[in-house]
Amino acid sequence: MSVRSSLLAILDQGPCYGYQLRAEFHRRTGASSPLNVGQIYNTLDRLERDGLVSRGDADEQGHVYYMITDAGSAEVGDWLGTAVARPTGTRDELPLKLALAATLPGVDVTGMIARQRAETRATLEALRHAADDPAPGARGQDAGAAASPSGETLARQLVADALVYQAEAELRWLDRAAERLAEHPARTLALELDLERPRRGRPPLVAAPIG
Repeated sequence: MSVRSSLLAILDQGPCYGYQLRAEFHRRTGASSPLNVGQIYNTLDRLERDGLVSRGDADEQGHVYYMITDAGSAEVGDWLGTAVARPTGTRDELPLKLALAATLPGVDVTGMIARQRAETRATLEALRHAADDPAPGARGQDAGAAASPSGETLARQLVADALVYQAEAELRWLDRAAERLAEHPARTLALELDLERPRRGRPPLVAAPIG
């Protein structure tokens, strides 16, 4: 997620100070990825250095407001109008952990998958409960208000739904991983250390076969 672009998009609505930006970010994204104030101000410093925001004077309470520049507004437009590119590789610990474990002798990968499936299923149930639970500010509203959610409620629901679908996809992937594991005798999977001196530079990318 681009914190830089997200803060710029908020500033495009009007000047804000650091703590205000933090609160607006949480309010507009379902508070799913909390930001600390230090991260906010470090990002603002970089945005100011790049000419995308300007710093105003402090008010009576000592709040320093930041204002977006024309260049910053243009970057917001570009960001909102561009699709998010998904990476072709992964740094996700789970698939890398299972892939590595499958090449090690004596590791119960089937047990690893079973334990992970139980963990992911419990996480999914919690996520589904959170997605169905109204936001704190929505509790006590009448049925008409609940049927027409506020922007804040909708933002929370969008993020919650994405997390639910990701957990569901992980369960399907774990089922597929178990199927693939069952296709191979365990003794054929363990890899010996390759004693050949590796070449310098990045290893070539090898696309995994589909099916």
